[in-house]
Amino acid sequence: MYITFEELRRIKHALPTGSVKRIADELQVEEQTVRNYFGAKKYENGQIVSQHIQPGPDGGIVSLEDDTILNLARKIIEESTHDTMAQN
Repeated sequence: MYITFEELRRIKHALPTGSVKRIADELQVEEQTVRNYFGAKKYENGQIVSQHIQPGPDGGIVSLEDDTILNLARKIIEESTHDTMAQN
């Protein structure tokens, strides 16, 4: 899957508080691995994620070999949006 680095960061920043922990818990990975997926580069406490960034617009193009974390993040954002709308 291909996504711009900027879009990947936008998704990360749209996640509600506690989402990194929720994703890590659900997928049984370190929280730092989730952070690394979204562009952090601290590998001592988290795995290196299967992605490759190619130079280009919007921070470059990210090639993700596994979109499980991305799909779960999108699901959490969607749930959060529905919860907010239901409260109004």
